[in-house]
Amino acid sequence: MAALTSIGDEARIAIDTLTGRAAGLVSPSLRLGVTGLSRAGKTVFITALVHNLVHGGRLPLFDAQKSGRISRAYLEHQPDDAVPRFQYEDHVAALVDERIWPDSTRAISELRLTIDYESASGWGRLFSRGRLSLDVVDYPGEWLLDLPLLGKDYADFSRDACDLARLPVRADLSAEWAALAGAADPDAPADEMTARRLAESFAAYLKACKDDERALSTLPPGRFLMPGDLEGSPALTFSPLPELGGERAKPGSLRAMMERRYEAYKTHVVKPFFREHVARLDRQIVLIDAMQALNAGPEAVADLERALTEILACFRQGRGNMLTGLFSRRIDRILIAATKADHIHHESHDRLQAIVRRLADRAIERASFSGAEVEVLAMAAVRATREGTVKQGRDTLPVIIGTPIAGERINGDTFDGETETAIFPGDLPEKAAAAWKDSGGAADAPIRFVRFRPPKLERTAAGLTLSLPHIRLDRALQFLIGDQLA
Repeated sequence: MAALTSIGDEARIAIDTLTGRAAGLVSPSLRLGVTGLSRAGKTVFITALVHNLVHGGRLPLFDAQKSGRISRAYLEHQPDDAVPRFQYEDHVAALVDERIWPDSTRAISELRLTIDYESASGWGRLFSRGRLSLDVVDYPGEWLLDLPLLGKDYADFSRDACDLARLPVRADLSAEWAALAGAADPDAPADEMTARRLAESFAAYLKACKDDERALSTLPPGRFLMPGDLEGSPALTFSPLPELGGERAKPGSLRAMMERRYEAYKTHVVKPFFREHVARLDRQIVLIDAMQALNAGPEAVADLERALTEILACFRQGRGNMLTGLFSRRIDRILIAATKADHIHHESHDRLQAIVRRLADRAIERASFSGAEVEVLAMAAVRATREGTVKQGRDTLPVIIGTPIAGERINGDTFDGETETAIFPGDLPEKAAAAWKDSGGAADAPIRFVRFRPPKLERTAAGLTLSLPHIRLDRALQFLIGDQLA
């Protein structure tokens, strides 16, 4: 990404990093980025992470917690006053009190969790204060997919967007926009209403690609899906145009207007996001909903791999030395986590992890990615089900037990959101676990998983509510921050 930023950008990144390093001498901190495409569970992951650390949750594979070296974990004021705070209290109330899933990430937010601990070594106890501030930065993965645009001019962007729109899995969804764009004359005088119609149609096509039926992932520009306070601004009122030649745009033309707004989008939206947030990260977790892609078919899986490739290519990865580390941060650990593992039986967890490992390995290779330690994990930050067995004739079937969300349907039955039920979720295919064939081929019988309500938390004999249950959240914590608490 250094080649895609200006000398001025790099200077501002260096100054910010140096300032942060100086502050870290007094109060050590680690910046953890949490991203993923929509509905991958970013908000739930952060809420569960904080809740389990603050309340001393069951984390047997998280060494510092298991050994009793964490004396306390508590929330503090975040250092960035200009960034919205991650509303942990609201989200945990939704999960614990109302038993509903919190709203999805719509913009960037941040939270500081400070951990007081005792070092595992006598040398560490002698020279360390035993305090780490974990700054958790939550941001939409769709915004991350905008970063490759920094290396593309408007003609490149248009060509790539049109090529994607012509793919069989997208062609019907993009037909209306493609017709409008094909009828537009790039050399015609710039017209605001034409630009608006094209932008709205292009955004509608991108949003349709996100629906569960298609579950596509590579959908830049990301702010077209999550515009926030930029909705209706000229920086979001542009669209790709097909069949653009190599000649310069005519002054005052529709193409010139689109080019100007595309460049404004990069300058005022994409670059600040990279400079002020992504370039400041030390560790990163990328959450993906692989099962949704598996349900949607091989085209969705291929698109997820494409998105993962572009996401990995965006990070400044590797290990810096003491000198370069003063002026530039590098992400030295990246965790790719397949979420919602509680929607399948544990017998299929290894297969889910193997599928994601296959996608990640190919993405790492294609992104020319090196220098950072990368791990893959199947997990559920909040476990909404438990496992059991049921008898069916002579057979004993493994099932998952939970409370389906109101309106969920199974075999014609609609659930009321209060009734607990046992469901046989099916198995992920061995074929996909062994190797995902280049020719494509999703599950022989797609696994249609049911959405469950968050669990009702257990209470101790004294009436205290226990921490949120999970699957492998402790392994995620050990990989992401365990070495910092050694």
